Amino acid sequence: MERLFGTDGIRGQANKFPVHAELALKLGKALGKRLNAHGYGSARAVIGKDTRLSGYMLETAITSGLVSAGCDVFLVGPVPTPAVAHLTRSLAADVGIMLTASHNPYDDNGIKIFSPRGYKLEDGEEDELSALILENDLNTDAIRSDQLGKAYRLDDARGRYIEFAKSTIANEKLSGFKVVLDCANGAAYDIGPWIFRELGATVIKTGVSPNGLNINEKCGALYPEGIAALVKEHGADIGVALDGDADRVIFADAGGAIVDGDRILAACALAFKARGLLAQDTVVVTGMSNLGVHDAMRRNGIRVEVVDVGDRYVIDAMRKSGYSLGGEKSGHLIFHNYATTGDGIISALQVLRMMKQEGKTLAQLADCMDEYPQKLVSIRVKEKKPVHEVPVLAEAIKACEAELKAAGRVIVRYSGTEPKIRLLVEASESALVETCIDKLTQAVAEGLGV
Repeated sequence: MERLFGTDGIRGQANKFPVHAELALKLGKALGKRLNAHGYGSARAVIGKDTRLSGYMLETAITSGLVSAGCDVFLVGPVPTPAVAHLTRSLAADVGIMLTASHNPYDDNGIKIFSPRGYKLEDGEEDELSALILENDLNTDAIRSDQLGKAYRLDDARGRYIEFAKSTIANEKLSGFKVVLDCANGAAYDIGPWIFRELGATVIKTGVSPNGLNINEKCGALYPEGIAALVKEHGADIGVALDGDADRVIFADAGGAIVDGDRILAACALAFKARGLLAQDTVVVTGMSNLGVHDAMRRNGIRVEVVDVGDRYVIDAMRKSGYSLGGEKSGHLIFHNYATTGDGIISALQVLRMMKQEGKTLAQLADCMDEYPQKLVSIRVKEKKPVHEVPVLAEAIKACEAELKAAGRVIVRYSGTEPKIRLLVEASESALVETCIDKLTQAVAEGLGV
């Protein structure tokens, strides 16, 4: 059976399979059929979206499918992905749906689905939906006119999330902080500035003029150089760069230095442990995190659990073992006491609160680990052949590993959401990193085509 779902929902070029109106309609019907089959009765769904033009198409199609299957729909408009997760729980809905391609360009779009508890669906649940969409008859003729669902515009959805986000730091005042906030012309363009402003911070906002086509365009978490420059220009205390759906965040300190997810996780782990808030003295990371995180945690008696790349695997490990903190170098940070998924805004609030409580700058907090030289390169490829079936690439990996020995590592993996291969090299010396990256890049070009 063809699998529609990747590592973060369904994703692809908008208006082409699998991200077109026809499949979205089927998905709506399949969700309705699945919910009713599981005994949810008159089921309810929450649908949010980011600012992509194609979101209108997908929203209408999925809504039609759900309503035709007898489900009610709450339409909440452009809101961050974590807001949909929260609203699904808050409204006691049976499913949450977010229309977004996260950090991808505007021409892509996608569909993320959340359970009633606000967590992303597990693999088995996604496979069940795929089977319904691709293999089964989704005819809804049996639903008569008086059994159809209704669609509602939830006008206070943004306000609900704003209050929830502020509550995660007990509405603690952030007066005196000057914050540069880049919303990537995405889902948080309206909500984001209000949250920080209501807590008393001075906000210099950018990336808040979406036109349907400029989401993530040289702004946001993928281009943190923008906030770094603005922080210095305005004499701000911190820069906060969200991605298109605001589930990840990258920071800049007052000196304009970029601070990624690794340093934030390390700083939060240390602060939380000191206050007795780090469950089981453990932090969850992926294989992409710098080895410097491991060293810093080991020195401070904190255990590091490593999982596969993807925030869903981080949260799965946290749920299974009851951990409170985890995330990725890319900026997916999960504060499990408050959120069921990565949340860029809540992460930023936690960092600002930590700065206030510790009486330290972001630079001082981030200076808690020594990074190994590391380089990550993403290359668009024509096909995603298994790496072991590409001899020139397999040989290059083996040669690099032999050269690095125990002083570094090589990670080669395909993106779960884009036609790209990612090459990560980490070593004790920068020269070794560059040499290995060059070898791997050349091998990808020869073996996979670019």
